[in-house]
Amino acid sequence: MRALKFITLFLSIAIVTGCASSGNQSERRWPWSPPNTFERPLIADIQPEAVRHLLESAREQLKVTTHYSPDYFRLSYPNGDPPQETGACVDVVVRAFRKAGVDLQKEVHEDMAANFALYPQKWGLSTTDTNIDHRRVPNLQMFFTRKGKALPISSDPETYKPGDVVSWDIDGKGMTHIGLVSNKWNDDKKRYLIIHNIGGGVAEEDHLFSWKITGHYRYF
Repeated sequence: MRALKFITLFLSIAIVTGCASSGNQSERRWPWSPPNTFERPLIADIQPEAVRHLLESAREQLKVTTHYSPDYFRLSYPNGDPPQETGACVDVVVRAFRKAGVDLQKEVHEDMAANFALYPQKWGLSTTDTNIDHRRVPNLQMFFTRKGKALPISSDPETYKPGDVVSWDIDGKGMTHIGLVSNKWNDDKKRYLIIHNIGGGVAEEDHLFSWKITGHYRYF
């Protein structure tokens, strides 16, 4: 509850990436993780090796990415990345996917270039931009959906598995956010935590049902 009030009070719009942020962007937030949590081992014959790499990369970001920034960066292509110590919510997903062998910068660009009219037009662009297209939540939502990776949105926590991508509407007005389902389990609430960056750096927190879920994707 304390964390939700904190987010409500300090919510701001990140215009460039479409990611929501909360709190002081220059200081790491206190992670909102309940005490009764533990890592659940991945099941090799059910969960692909890529999921292990995905979560390893996401958890490495907890130590490195201690700031939040929705700023526009000029990136190399492919495999371009903002400074490792900072980034927005989308960068958590992009960096984790690269460790699992998928460069979303390249994949999103190629699909947008071939199907530009199908992607959101809310930014007034007339062509693709490899610096930012993959760093916008609505574009990732469209890409995952077009690739057949979308799953039903559910209020049942059992349907959300480690490595899944989840997107939210933070304020009920289209303020977007995105993160990864962790394999760290909240045994009190019987659900997995979320690895995300909503201000102050990457954190692993109990936020699956904190906001309205707008997308559920399983890529691997």
